[in-house]
Amino acid sequence: MNNMTRGGAVALGIVSALVLAGCGSGGEGDSAGDQLTILIGSSGPAETEAVQSAADAWAADHDAEVTVIAADDLNQQLSQGFAGDDAPDLFYMSWDQFDNYAQNGYLEPYAADLDNAEAFYPALIDVFTYDNEFVCAPKDFSTLGLVINTEMWAAAGLTAADVPTDWDSLQAVATTLTTGDVVGLSFGLEYARLGVFMNQAGGSVLNEDGTEVTVDSPENLAGLEYVQKLHDAGVLKFPSEIDAGWGGEALGAGKAAMVIEGPWIQGIENDYPETIWEAYELPQGPAGPSTFTFTNCWGIPTGSDSRDDAVSLVEHLTSDDQQLEFADAFGVIPSTEEAAKSYADQYPAFQAFVTSNDYAVSPVNFAGSASAVGDFNSQIEGLATGGVDLTAVLATFQEQLQAALDENG
Repeated sequence: MNNMTRGGAVALGIVSALVLAGCGSGGEGDSAGDQLTILIGSSGPAETEAVQSAADAWAADHDAEVTVIAADDLNQQLSQGFAGDDAPDLFYMSWDQFDNYAQNGYLEPYAADLDNAEAFYPALIDVFTYDNEFVCAPKDFSTLGLVINTEMWAAAGLTAADVPTDWDSLQAVATTLTTGDVVGLSFGLEYARLGVFMNQAGGSVLNEDGTEVTVDSPENLAGLEYVQKLHDAGVLKFPSEIDAGWGGEALGAGKAAMVIEGPWIQGIENDYPETIWEAYELPQGPAGPSTFTFTNCWGIPTGSDSRDDAVSLVEHLTSDDQQLEFADAFGVIPSTEEAAKSYADQYPAFQAFVTSNDYAVSPVNFAGSASAVGDFNSQIEGLATGGVDLTAVLATFQEQLQAALDENG
């Protein structure tokens, strides 16, 4: 995944000088031509070099030149580019910023015109659809799964038959795996993890037509109460409670036997090469399976003079063959269904993350919701200390999200 961060992306109030040096034939009124700039939030040299190589291959066939810039802070540089009317011709746009940019008219709605528009996962198309228009092409995706330390699993006498498939079996194996030094289960204490339990209990954030917030429900409360029960039983601890920065560190350092994370878990292989793990779909709740999907799209500025070139470049970057090359280079899961199936065949360790995208949903991401989610994350911290009123937390979340929806809907 790229390094985009949440919150406050569309800095409408930004008046600082443009620092997006070197960017942009994009932007209405700018000169177009055959020189394009791509701004990405890169995970490292492998990603930057792979995107540049793919862009160079397209440019060679189109008498063009493409420069790929790895942003130090993608959200800041992107918002400054728009504020200065000098946005890059093409850029990474994350799921949690998309609605803000789309609502403000910053994104060219081009995706429905792509030759491969129908090849993407429907769930990813939904994420990047605004006002019933498919705006930008999904770049890749990640889902959450249950990641198990196989050595600890075997040492506890567990087999493949014990892999949990529901809440009861998840609690049972977490209990078995919990010892004096190791907790059975760990995941981040935030909406991006707890939200899947709310969904698995039958809860939701919005009604079906997206016109009303539905957070303050018995189903969402049941999801949070299940998490609270695991924690009270001592078989779940959050990373901060076991001196870990995130779930992957907890698993890699041997402080947790199971964690809920995405395919980026492979990154622990650098710091913890001796930790062997396997990933499975999340156990389902009383209302069925659910997980979150996180994704990015290829954004193009509204009215860009380089629109046609950028759209052609996106078609190249999102082709099945090119996405599989990206997967080889830096481990992302392709956004088209056929390429993702090929990826799963080639990398069976990530099969669960691909399969679960069939029923995955995006976390709440409408314009103005980020602040309410941030406040929820602050309030839910009390779950770790036992000093939280879950009903009150949901009531506040309901009130704040509804206010944001009323203001921005």
